[in-house]
Amino acid sequence: MDVCRRNFGKCILGALASQALALPARPKLLVLVVLEQFRAEYLDIAWPRLGARGLRTLIENGAYFPDCRHLASSFPASSIATLATGAWPAQHGIVADGWFDRTAKRMVHASEESLLATTLAAQIAARPNTRIYTVSLAEPHAALFAGTNRSAIFWMDDRGQFAVRGQEPDWLGEYNGLKPIENLRNAKWLAVDARPDAPALRTLTYDPDRPQDFVALYKASPFGQAAQFEFLGELLTRERLGQADTFDFVCLLAGSNALLGYETGARSPLIDQMTLQLDRHIAFLLDQLDKAPGIDSYNLVLAGAHGAPPAPSAEARPRMAVNGERLAQAINQRLKESSDGRVEKYVYPFLYVDASGFRDPEPVRLAAANAALLEPAVAAFFTAGGACSVHDVWKRRFRNSFHPARSGDVMLSYKPEYIEDYGSSRGISYGSLYNYDIRVPLCFFGPQFRAGVFEAPVESVDLAPTLARASGIELPSSATGRVLGEAFVDTVESKK
Repeated sequence: MDVCRRNFGKCILGALASQALALPARPKLLVLVVLEQFRAEYLDIAWPRLGARGLRTLIENGAYFPDCRHLASSFPASSIATLATGAWPAQHGIVADGWFDRTAKRMVHASEESLLATTLAAQIAARPNTRIYTVSLAEPHAALFAGTNRSAIFWMDDRGQFAVRGQEPDWLGEYNGLKPIENLRNAKWLAVDARPDAPALRTLTYDPDRPQDFVALYKASPFGQAAQFEFLGELLTRERLGQADTFDFVCLLAGSNALLGYETGARSPLIDQMTLQLDRHIAFLLDQLDKAPGIDSYNLVLAGAHGAPPAPSAEARPRMAVNGERLAQAINQRLKESSDGRVEKYVYPFLYVDASGFRDPEPVRLAAANAALLEPAVAAFFTAGGACSVHDVWKRRFRNSFHPARSGDVMLSYKPEYIEDYGSSRGISYGSLYNYDIRVPLCFFGPQFRAGVFEAPVESVDLAPTLARASGIELPSSATGRVLGEAFVDTVESKK
């Protein structure tokens, strides 16, 4: 049969395009572990002490990006939403863990209902023969990441047991019964490889009058971290993930580091110990996955959500811990003196200004922003009108963080390592634009991904598009990131 030159050309181009776009056979299981507070340098510091099987296996045999940047305000809910959607807060609307609703005159907490973009999990769930699971310490974070009611959502409740939204699987009650948290009352947190009689780094003190304090200590410890990975292992086994005629996606939002970080900051020896414990949990997970569904039958992805600042010293804390109410009062006083409106509400880092009576609110916003700059703790600002006191990459970080309906009139940035004052004379806050909060590691491991270290910066919005590509689904609705093509195995090379 004759083939015309035009059709022959189309066939050749089609074959080349098919070869260029082809990926290795897709495993039936995708596992994503999100570390809710994990700075990139944690791995560098711990590297000589890591075992041969855990984190070292992922980094040496996977596509490792040590400089993944969350180029927006790095609140836990904001970071989780960005990883889930491939979009910045400016698009997905989760600008912080909570914000002020000017219409309702009340605070609103981040939730799946307030998400303004579709998620990777929702895109996978829209395909037939798929199963989605999300596991977290907190139900709101799990629901926010999933963004779909087709995901089974598990979380750790106030008693330290795992709960589920919707129908409870028949094995959950039995599992909780085998893992009683009461056995860990007054348990000693020992350093990795320490002798049993070594001094405790911390004790999980139990007071019957304040049982919630014990549960909080548990969740922010290696015991709580281990419980999350053990539950993930149980879920893999009980639901036979990756072994049925379905494509299965499971995400673990590992939150113990984030809870501990609120108290200790980034440079605590306890954080270093949590990294060493994480190494063991990753080794445990790899052993589970290699057993079933089997070697080369899964992809495992590790993603940091955000980092943390160091805790201020006792001497510096009075200067570096910012009282938001006093800051708002100082700004309001300056506005009164110049008759430029008033502060309606301040919820870090957003300033809501009452500009009623003014035809153009932007001069009032600028007056408030410049008044804020006179305060010793404030380093920069961005207004709803787009005015910014800094430029280049910093202006982009502000713009990525800002949603006009939720971020108020002015977004402020404190000076480096300054934090919110919780009134407890200890602890830190998340959410800044600085490198210590936004720079995290990212690693792709599995048969679809090549081994290599990629030092060039990438962005957290790149995760969802890359996993969408690996899963063969369309992008989430508002994703702005790119597919990290350099992470994938070259199919031509893989066939040699």
